Amino acid sequence: MWSQTHWQHTVYGNNDPSQRLARYADIFNTVEGNTTFYATPSLQQAQIWRNAVNDTFRFTFKLPKHITHELKLHNAGTAVQQFFSVMAPLLDVTGLWKIQLPASFGPQHLPVLAQFLTQVPQGLTYGVEVRHPAFFAKGDAERDLNRLLISHQCNRIIMDTRPVFAAPPTSEAVIDAHQKKPKVPVHAIATAQHPVVRFIGHPQAEANVHFFQNWLKQLPLWIAQGKQPYLFIHTPDNQEAPQLAVDLYRLLQQQLKYTPTPLNDINLLAQHSDATAQMGFDL
Repeated sequence: MWSQTHWQHTVYGNNDPSQRLARYADIFNTVEGNTTFYATPSLQQAQIWRNAVNDTFRFTFKLPKHITHELKLHNAGTAVQQFFSVMAPLLDVTGLWKIQLPASFGPQHLPVLAQFLTQVPQGLTYGVEVRHPAFFAKGDAERDLNRLLISHQCNRIIMDTRPVFAAPPTSEAVIDAHQKKPKVPVHAIATAQHPVVRFIGHPQAEANVHFFQNWLKQLPLWIAQGKQPYLFIHTPDNQEAPQLAVDLYRLLQQQLKYTPTPLNDINLLAQHSDATAQMGFDL
């Protein structure tokens, strides 16, 4: 997500396009590596990415769609091994590996997910994003999913698409977002130490403040519990995403009564008693 031509003048200045990642890492401290969902990079490319960032920067890479959407986690051992072998140079600077599952991946597939989580490299941090409606219905399916994630210390990725769906479909970017983004309830739940929030913003910057209010309450609660959330800010075309991320982070700083410091306490662009209690709340 760092290779955005639209950000050349706002984020990257007149720097060489090959220096975009390094410049991005000077401003933010995490990025969603969406490119790995579509194609696994070469080992050489992985090393270039590693060399571009400092030791405190954190990537969050998606597992390839071949594993999650084509194989649907079945018999994926070889593909997983090959992927992580190529990504080896980035292991020390990857904070979380995202397992994004298709909407067809439903409650009946939870045993497959359970087995898959025992087969991926251990000692790393994972997040799972589900889109099947049953996992948002606050019934047995959602409780079973949450228990499974808690038992594996795997983070549930939270999609907040309320802002973008509040925007009228009057532009190509918003229409595309309405077609591709899931319109599901927002259950603010932490199943492990690094809750992940993907906030899909409204194209009008000021409209996002209303939708961000509950996150100004929830994120500090997680931090107070010793968790370290990941917050990713998107917009329909992502042209204004960097500025929106900075603006919303400043609101969070004010809420936490922080003075401006490097983003060490929460990764920008994170105590439960039992799984049943961890159904979260609707935003």
